[in-house]
Amino acid sequence: MIPSAENPVTPMLAKAVPTVPEPDSVEGGLVYEPKWDGFRGLIYVEEQENGPSRVEIGSRGSKMLTRYFPELVAEIASQVSGSCVLDGEIVVRRGEPGAERLDWEALSARIHPAASRIAALSSETPASFIAFDLLACSDLDLTGVPFAERRAALVDLSASFRAPLHLSRTTDDVEVARRWLDEFEGAGLDGVVAKPLSSIYEPGKRRMLKIKHHRTADVVVLGYRVHTSGSGVGSLLVGLYDADGALQNVGGISAFTDKRRAELVDELAPDVMRDDDGKAVTGETERSRFLSGKDVSFVRLAPTRVVEVRYDQMEGRRFRHTVQFDRWRPDRDARSCTYDQLEIPAAYDFGDVVA
Repeated sequence: MIPSAENPVTPMLAKAVPTVPEPDSVEGGLVYEPKWDGFRGLIYVEEQENGPSRVEIGSRGSKMLTRYFPELVAEIASQVSGSCVLDGEIVVRRGEPGAERLDWEALSARIHPAASRIAALSSETPASFIAFDLLACSDLDLTGVPFAERRAALVDLSASFRAPLHLSRTTDDVEVARRWLDEFEGAGLDGVVAKPLSSIYEPGKRRMLKIKHHRTADVVVLGYRVHTSGSGVGSLLVGLYDADGALQNVGGISAFTDKRRAELVDELAPDVMRDDDGKAVTGETERSRFLSGKDVSFVRLAPTRVVEVRYDQMEGRRFRHTVQFDRWRPDRDARSCTYDQLEIPAAYDFGDVVA
Protein backbone atom coordinates (compact mmCIF):
# COMPACT_ATOMS: atom_id res chain seq x y z
CA MET A 1 0.00 0.00 0.00
CA ILE A 2 1.34 3.44 -0.93
CA PRO A 3 2.15 5.57 2.14
CA SER A 4 -0.29 8.44 2.72
CA ALA A 5 -1.67 10.62 5.50
CA GLU A 6 -4.37 7.96 5.97
CA ASN A 7 -1.75 5.23 5.83
CA PRO A 8 1.21 6.88 7.63
CA VAL A 9 4.58 5.24 7.52
CA THR A 10 6.90 4.68 10.48
CA PRO A 11 10.26 6.22 9.55
CA MET A 12 13.33 4.08 9.07
CA LEU A 13 15.85 4.66 11.86
CA ALA A 14 19.61 4.58 12.43
CA LYS A 15 21.79 2.66 14.85
CA ALA A 16 24.76 4.28 16.52
CA VAL A 17 28.31 3.36 15.53
CA PRO A 18 31.46 4.84 17.09
CA THR A 19 33.20 6.13 13.95
CA VAL A 20 32.39 7.07 10.37
CA PRO A 21 32.54 3.73 8.49
CA GLU A 22 34.41 3.18 5.27
CA PRO A 23 32.16 3.28 2.17
CA ASP A 24 32.93 -0.33 1.24
CA SER A 25 32.18 -1.65 4.75
CA VAL A 26 28.61 -2.39 3.61
CA GLU A 27 27.68 -4.37 0.52
CA GLY A 28 26.68 -1.98 -2.24
CA GLY A 29 28.51 0.95 -0.65
CA LEU A 30 27.57 3.87 1.59
CA VAL A 31 26.69 7.50 1.06
CA TYR A 32 26.95 10.09 3.84
CA GLU A 33 24.67 12.95 4.92
CA PRO A 34 24.70 15.54 7.71
CA LYS A 35 22.63 14.54 10.75
CA TRP A 36 20.11 17.34 11.19
CA ASP A 37 19.08 18.19 14.76
CA GLY A 38 15.33 18.76 14.52
CA PHE A 39 11.97 16.99 14.35
CA ARG A 40 11.67 14.04 11.98
CA GLY A 41 9.00 14.94 9.47
CA LEU A 42 7.08 12.74 7.00
CA ILE A 43 5.50 15.08 4.44
CA TYR A 44 2.38 13.78 2.68
CA VAL A 45 1.48 15.81 -0.40
CA GLU A 46 -1.76 14.99 -2.22
CA GLU A 47 -2.47 16.85 -5.44
CA GLN A 48 -6.02 18.22 -5.69
CA GLU A 49 -7.99 18.72 -8.90
CA ASN A 50 -9.10 22.16 -7.79
CA GLY A 51 -7.02 24.34 -5.50
CA PRO A 52 -3.66 23.83 -3.76
CA SER A 53 -2.32 20.43 -2.81
CA ARG A 54 -3.30 18.93 0.51
CA VAL A 55 -0.27 18.75 2.83
CA GLU A 56 0.02 16.80 6.08
CA ILE A 57 3.11 16.57 8.30
CA GLY A 58 3.61 13.39 10.33
CA SER A 59 6.06 12.91 13.18
CA ARG A 60 8.39 10.04 13.97
CA GLY A 61 5.58 8.50 16.05
CA SER A 62 2.95 9.15 13.32
CA LYS A 63 1.45 12.05 15.30
CA MET A 64 0.34 14.81 12.94
CA LEU A 65 2.30 18.07 13.32
CA THR A 66 0.54 19.90 10.49
CA ARG A 67 -1.16 22.57 12.62
CA TYR A 68 2.12 23.66 14.23
CA PHE A 69 3.88 24.60 11.00
CA PRO A 70 1.43 26.53 8.78
CA GLU A 71 4.27 28.34 7.00
CA LEU A 72 5.81 25.02 5.91
CA VAL A 73 2.45 23.70 4.75
CA ALA A 74 2.04 26.77 2.52
CA GLU A 75 5.55 26.51 1.07
CA ILE A 76 5.28 22.79 0.40
CA ALA A 77 1.90 23.22 -1.32
CA SER A 78 3.44 25.97 -3.45
CA GLN A 79 6.73 24.31 -4.35
CA VAL A 80 5.99 20.57 -4.60
CA SER A 81 4.10 19.51 -7.72
CA GLY A 82 2.14 16.28 -7.83
CA SER A 83 1.51 13.78 -5.04
CA CYS A 84 4.45 12.43 -3.06
CA VAL A 85 5.73 11.42 0.37
CA LEU A 86 8.95 13.04 1.59
CA ASP A 87 11.08 12.01 4.56
CA GLY A 88 13.25 14.63 6.21
CA GLU A 89 13.84 16.94 9.15
CA ILE A 90 12.05 20.05 10.37
CA VAL A 91 14.47 22.61 11.81
CA VAL A 92 14.54 26.23 12.95
CA ARG A 93 17.54 28.32 11.95
CA ARG A 94 18.49 31.45 13.90
CA GLY A 95 21.15 34.13 13.65
CA GLU A 96 22.43 36.61 11.13
CA PRO A 97 23.52 35.48 7.64
CA GLY A 98 27.04 34.13 7.95
CA ALA A 99 26.49 33.09 11.56
CA GLU A 100 23.31 30.99 11.44
CA ARG A 101 22.84 27.80 13.44
CA LEU A 102 20.03 25.44 14.35
CA ASP A 103 17.99 26.39 17.42
CA TRP A 104 16.45 23.40 19.19
CA GLU A 105 14.76 25.48 21.88
CA ALA A 106 13.04 27.68 19.31
CA LEU A 107 11.91 24.56 17.42
CA SER A 108 10.56 22.94 20.59
CA ALA A 109 8.57 26.09 21.38
CA ARG A 110 6.69 25.65 18.09
CA ILE A 111 4.63 22.84 19.67
CA HIS A 112 2.05 25.03 21.39
CA PRO A 113 -1.67 24.48 22.07
CA ALA A 114 -2.82 28.04 21.27
CA ALA A 115 -3.61 28.82 17.63
CA SER A 116 -2.72 32.49 18.16
CA ARG A 117 0.71 31.56 19.48
CA ILE A 118 1.28 29.13 16.60
CA ALA A 119 0.48 31.92 14.13
CA ALA A 120 2.88 34.32 15.86
CA LEU A 121 5.73 31.80 16.05
CA SER A 122 5.31 30.82 12.39
CA SER A 123 6.39 34.40 11.62
CA GLU A 124 8.87 34.95 14.47
CA THR A 125 10.72 31.61 14.19
CA PRO A 126 9.78 30.09 10.82
CA ALA A 127 10.78 26.49 10.21
CA SER A 128 12.71 24.92 7.36
CA PHE A 129 12.42 21.41 5.94
CA ILE A 130 15.44 19.34 4.84
CA ALA A 131 14.38 16.50 2.52
CA PHE A 132 16.55 13.39 2.53
CA ASP A 133 14.35 10.60 1.15
CA LEU A 134 11.40 10.07 -1.19
CA LEU A 135 8.99 7.27 -0.27
CA ALA A 136 6.31 7.73 -2.90
CA CYS A 137 5.85 9.71 -6.08
CA SER A 138 2.55 9.98 -7.98
CA ASP A 139 1.08 6.49 -7.73
CA LEU A 140 4.44 4.76 -7.22
CA ASP A 141 5.50 3.24 -3.88
CA LEU A 142 9.29 3.73 -3.71
CA THR A 143 9.92 2.07 -0.34
CA GLY A 144 10.86 -1.17 -2.04
CA VAL A 145 13.54 0.28 -4.34
CA PRO A 146 17.20 0.89 -3.37
CA PHE A 147 18.14 4.18 -1.75
CA ALA A 148 20.33 5.09 -4.74
CA GLU A 149 17.19 5.15 -6.93
CA ARG A 150 15.08 6.96 -4.34
CA ARG A 151 17.80 9.60 -3.99
CA ALA A 152 17.96 10.15 -7.75
CA ALA A 153 14.19 10.62 -7.86
CA LEU A 154 14.39 13.04 -4.90
CA VAL A 155 17.06 15.11 -6.65
CA ASP A 156 14.75 15.48 -9.66
CA LEU A 157 11.74 16.35 -7.53
CA SER A 158 13.62 18.95 -5.47
CA ALA A 159 15.23 20.73 -8.43
CA SER A 160 12.95 23.73 -7.94
CA PHE A 161 13.19 23.85 -4.13
CA ARG A 162 13.98 27.21 -2.56
CA ALA A 163 14.25 28.19 1.09
CA PRO A 164 12.71 27.12 3.42
CA LEU A 165 12.72 23.79 1.53
CA HIS A 166 16.11 22.19 1.02
CA LEU A 167 17.61 18.99 -0.32
CA SER A 168 20.03 17.32 2.10
CA ARG A 169 23.54 17.25 0.70
CA THR A 170 25.40 13.93 0.36
CA THR A 171 28.91 12.70 -0.30
CA ASP A 172 30.48 9.35 -1.06
CA ASP A 173 33.86 10.58 0.20
CA VAL A 174 34.49 9.27 3.73
CA GLU A 175 37.06 11.98 4.45
CA VAL A 176 34.52 14.69 3.59
CA ALA A 177 32.03 12.98 5.92
CA ARG A 178 34.59 12.97 8.73
CA ARG A 179 35.21 16.67 8.16
CA TRP A 180 31.47 17.31 8.31
CA LEU A 181 31.35 15.53 11.67
CA ASP A 182 33.78 18.09 13.07
CA GLU A 183 32.73 21.22 11.22
CA PHE A 184 28.95 21.08 11.09
CA GLU A 185 28.53 20.81 14.86
CA GLY A 186 29.35 24.51 14.95
CA ALA A 187 26.12 25.12 13.00
CA GLY A 188 24.04 23.11 15.48
CA LEU A 189 24.04 19.75 13.68
CA ASP A 190 24.68 16.65 15.74
CA GLY A 191 26.60 14.21 13.58
CA VAL A 192 26.68 12.29 10.31
CA VAL A 193 24.44 9.54 8.90
CA ALA A 194 25.73 6.77 6.61
CA LYS A 195 23.15 5.17 4.31
CA PRO A 196 23.55 1.91 2.36
CA LEU A 197 22.97 2.69 -1.32
CA SER A 198 21.39 -0.70 -2.00
CA SER A 199 18.97 -0.72 0.95
CA ILE A 200 15.20 -0.51 0.59
CA TYR A 201 13.18 1.65 3.00
CA GLU A 202 12.25 -0.49 6.02
CA PRO A 203 9.87 1.33 8.39
CA GLY A 204 10.92 1.15 12.03
CA LYS A 205 14.14 -0.75 11.27
CA ARG A 206 17.57 0.62 12.17
CA ARG A 207 19.20 0.18 8.77
CA MET A 208 21.10 3.47 8.62
CA LEU A 209 24.20 4.25 10.67
CA LYS A 210 24.60 7.38 12.79
CA ILE A 211 27.83 8.82 14.12
CA LYS A 212 27.72 11.40 16.91
CA HIS A 213 30.28 13.08 19.14
CA HIS A 214 31.34 11.33 22.33
CA ARG A 215 32.75 13.48 25.12
CA THR A 216 33.15 13.31 28.89
CA ALA A 217 32.70 15.88 31.65
CA ASP A 218 32.90 15.91 35.43
CA VAL A 219 29.66 17.18 36.95
CA VAL A 220 28.18 17.69 40.42
CA VAL A 221 25.23 15.57 41.58
CA LEU A 222 22.43 17.94 42.68
CA GLY A 223 19.73 15.46 43.54
CA TYR A 224 17.73 12.50 42.35
CA ARG A 225 14.22 11.69 41.19
CA VAL A 226 12.47 8.61 42.53
CA HIS A 227 11.78 6.01 39.86
CA THR A 228 8.25 5.94 38.41
CA SER A 229 7.74 2.57 40.12
CA GLY A 230 7.96 4.45 43.43
CA SER A 231 11.14 2.67 44.47
CA GLY A 232 14.80 3.46 43.87
CA VAL A 233 16.58 6.24 42.01
CA GLY A 234 15.07 6.94 38.61
CA SER A 235 17.54 9.61 37.52
CA LEU A 236 20.33 11.79 38.88
CA LEU A 237 20.26 15.55 38.34
CA VAL A 238 23.68 17.07 37.67
CA GLY A 239 25.12 20.56 37.51
CA LEU A 240 28.10 22.76 36.69
CA TYR A 241 29.40 25.97 38.28
CA ASP A 242 29.19 29.06 36.10
CA ALA A 243 31.63 32.00 35.97
CA ASP A 244 29.79 33.68 38.87
CA GLY A 245 30.14 30.63 41.09
CA ALA A 246 26.47 29.62 40.81
CA LEU A 247 25.65 25.93 40.42
CA GLN A 248 23.45 25.42 37.34
CA ASN A 249 21.32 22.37 36.52
CA VAL A 250 22.65 21.00 33.21
CA GLY A 251 20.79 17.72 32.75
CA GLY A 252 20.29 14.23 34.07
CA ILE A 253 21.51 10.62 34.10
CA SER A 254 19.10 7.71 33.85
CA ALA A 255 18.88 4.13 32.51
CA PHE A 256 19.88 2.34 35.71
CA THR A 257 19.03 -1.31 36.35
CA ASP A 258 16.54 -2.23 39.09
CA LYS A 259 19.38 -3.43 41.29
CA ARG A 260 21.43 -0.28 40.73
CA ARG A 261 18.44 2.00 41.44
CA ALA A 262 18.05 0.43 44.89
CA GLU A 263 21.80 0.59 45.60
CA LEU A 264 21.92 4.30 44.74
CA VAL A 265 19.34 5.15 47.42
CA ASP A 266 21.71 3.79 50.08
CA GLU A 267 24.84 5.27 48.49
CA LEU A 268 23.35 8.76 48.30
CA ALA A 269 21.63 8.72 51.71
CA PRO A 270 24.50 10.54 53.49
CA ASP A 271 24.25 13.40 50.96
CA VAL A 272 20.47 13.98 51.32
CA MET A 273 19.75 17.50 52.56
CA ARG A 274 17.30 17.58 55.47
CA ASP A 275 15.25 20.22 57.22
CA ASP A 276 15.15 20.88 60.97
CA ASP A 277 12.69 18.03 61.42
CA GLY A 278 14.98 15.59 59.62
CA LYS A 279 12.79 15.36 56.52
CA ALA A 280 14.44 15.20 53.10
CA VAL A 281 14.46 18.56 51.32
CA THR A 282 12.87 18.44 47.86
CA GLY A 283 12.79 20.77 44.89
CA GLU A 284 11.26 20.95 41.41
CA THR A 285 12.85 21.30 38.00
CA GLU A 286 11.33 23.26 35.14
CA ARG A 287 8.30 21.49 33.68
CA SER A 288 8.57 20.38 30.05
CA ARG A 289 5.93 21.62 27.59
CA PHE A 290 5.84 18.08 26.17
CA LEU A 291 5.31 16.35 29.52
CA SER A 292 3.22 18.86 31.43
CA GLY A 293 1.82 16.19 33.75
CA LYS A 294 5.18 14.66 34.66
CA ASP A 295 6.35 14.72 38.28
CA VAL A 296 9.31 17.13 38.30
CA SER A 297 10.11 16.91 42.02
CA PHE A 298 13.48 15.67 43.20
CA VAL A 299 15.36 14.94 46.43
CA ARG A 300 18.07 17.55 47.03
CA LEU A 301 21.62 16.38 47.70
CA ALA A 302 24.50 18.33 49.18
CA PRO A 303 26.64 19.36 46.16
CA THR A 304 29.74 17.38 47.11
CA ARG A 305 29.66 14.25 44.95
CA VAL A 306 31.26 14.34 41.48
CA VAL A 307 30.51 11.96 38.62
CA GLU A 308 32.10 11.64 35.19
CA VAL A 309 29.52 11.43 32.41
CA ARG A 310 29.53 10.84 28.67
CA TYR A 311 27.67 13.34 26.51
CA ASP A 312 27.38 14.27 22.85
CA GLN A 313 26.68 18.01 22.70
CA MET A 314 25.38 21.06 24.53
CA GLU A 315 22.21 23.04 23.83
CA GLY A 316 22.86 26.45 25.31
CA ARG A 317 23.86 25.91 28.95
CA ARG A 318 22.52 22.34 29.23
CA PHE A 319 23.33 18.92 27.84
CA ARG A 320 21.29 18.37 24.67
CA HIS A 321 20.41 14.77 25.58
CA THR A 322 20.36 12.62 28.70
CA VAL A 323 23.97 11.86 29.64
CA GLN A 324 25.44 8.48 30.51
CA PHE A 325 27.02 7.51 33.82
CA ASP A 326 30.72 6.68 33.48
CA ARG A 327 32.26 6.61 36.98
CA TRP A 328 32.34 8.35 40.33
CA ARG A 329 35.19 10.84 40.78
CA PRO A 330 35.98 10.99 44.52
CA ASP A 331 39.28 12.67 43.61
CA ARG A 332 37.53 15.74 42.21
CA ASP A 333 36.45 18.78 44.21
CA ALA A 334 32.89 19.71 43.30
CA ARG A 335 33.81 23.39 42.98
CA SER A 336 36.24 22.52 40.18
CA CYS A 337 33.37 21.28 37.96
CA THR A 338 32.84 24.33 35.77
CA TYR A 339 31.72 25.06 32.22
CA ASP A 340 35.33 25.78 31.30
CA GLN A 341 36.05 22.04 30.91
CA LEU A 342 33.53 21.65 28.07
CA GLU A 343 34.63 21.51 24.46
CA ILE A 344 33.11 24.37 22.45
CA PRO A 345 32.82 23.58 18.72
CA ALA A 346 34.04 26.21 16.29
CA ALA A 347 31.22 28.28 14.83
CA TYR A 348 30.02 27.25 11.36
CA ASP A 349 27.30 28.93 9.32
CA PHE A 350 24.19 26.81 8.76
CA GLY A 351 23.67 28.64 5.49
CA ASP A 352 26.85 27.02 4.19
CA VAL A 353 25.58 23.58 5.21
CA VAL A 354 22.41 23.87 3.10
CA ALA A 355 23.96 25.93 0.29
